Amino acid sequence: MADLTMWCEGAGVLAGVGGVLYAKVRAPRVYWAMVGLPVTWGRFALSYRNTMDVCGLTVQPSGLRAFMSRRIARSEVRPVAPKIRWARGTSTGLRVTLRLPAGLEPADLAAASERLRHAWGAHAIHVLATKPGYVELRMTGYDLLRQVRMPRKAVPRDLVVPVALRDDGAAYERNYREIPHALTLGANQSGKSMYQRNLIKGLAQLPVALVGIDCKRGVEQSRFAPRLSALATNPDDAASLIDVLVAEMEDRFDLLAKRGVSDLWELPKDLRPAPVVVLVDEIAELFLISSKKDEERRERIVTGLIRLAQLSRAVGIYLEICGQRFGSELGKGATMLRAQLTGRVVHRVNDKQTAEMGLNDVAPESVPAACTIPADRPGQAVAADASGGWGRIRTPLISVNDTVAVCRSTVHLIPDLPALEPFRPAIAPAPGPASKIPPMPTTAPAIP
Repeated sequence: MADLTMWCEGAGVLAGVGGVLYAKVRAPRVYWAMVGLPVTWGRFALSYRNTMDVCGLTVQPSGLRAFMSRRIARSEVRPVAPKIRWARGTSTGLRVTLRLPAGLEPADLAAASERLRHAWGAHAIHVLATKPGYVELRMTGYDLLRQVRMPRKAVPRDLVVPVALRDDGAAYERNYREIPHALTLGANQSGKSMYQRNLIKGLAQLPVALVGIDCKRGVEQSRFAPRLSALATNPDDAASLIDVLVAEMEDRFDLLAKRGVSDLWELPKDLRPAPVVVLVDEIAELFLISSKKDEERRERIVTGLIRLAQLSRAVGIYLEICGQRFGSELGKGATMLRAQLTGRVVHRVNDKQTAEMGLNDVAPESVPAACTIPADRPGQAVAADASGGWGRIRTPLISVNDTVAVCRSTVHLIPDLPALEPFRPAIAPAPGPASKIPPMPTTAPAIP
């Protein structure tokens, strides 16, 4: 009987260990909640002061504090570390708010984040300045980008579209009010199309006009034709469409001047034109020419895009430009246009020069991260903007059929823009029985 009990206890221990190891691989959230969080929290609490001292994140105490320690407390005068104000565990990591002593700044902690990560056994540590004198350490317990799960609260609203997951667990949002124009770069099979697909799905749920320019004969964007206000599938049509967009921009400026305002969002709702998002699938096709007779068309396209990039933010026209490379080798005007694209997303690239084209002028320290994206991580990218901030993101997997279904169910959100009617794409009938098409929502989200 004793032997049987011993074998049962041993089998139970082995089953428990096997379950923990299985959860570590297949259910990292469960493993983190059961094992990772208690271990990391204990390691952090026990070694915090010594770790800060070793990493050079302490300062000498003030004269009064040193006097109080020596004369009253009769204790050794020790350097002052950032004071822990608040700490809590999350489903993905640990968040700690620190009060910085005089002499330290958030950049000091950011520079030591890699050493702190190894000391406390975290997967990554991100430093966020919350207010003067305070920073938040966001520790992640495991690789969140291995299996992308978007936060439940990440839904399209106003002109903010969540399109990917950041490596700190938050949603990466494309905010057109803050970053009007953006550039997306990446090699073949790197996840650019998936990123654009998620962007289109989110934008389709908002009352905005979507304008597609896909000079690969529309193989990418024609599937989303039910929701597009305009679509150009060759360079000639693209040149004409860009001319129309420039004319629309000038008309909107006339409206602003008439009303005595300088921004589209200062107009009353009943007079405010709908925002327009221009999606360019492969920018190189608009710049390259095969013969001398195409030079005039190229000049029209380049001039129109540069004017839109420089002026159209105030009138609610935004650019989303995508390509494999975007540098001076494309010809005159490429560098000028790229300088106006504030947001940058760089997926896996074939060479360092391509990463530098997208990131070197806004966040040069992020170039090595873009060059080391593995080939088995499609959708992973480095996102940066003109503020100098950057981070790793990964787009969730979404099928073409899901995006097409959303586009078909939100046709009623297409705004009325008569200037774009000549470029409205023909809509193919939906495949399969009509009952499989999701019903149209009865209400539309409003843009303030």
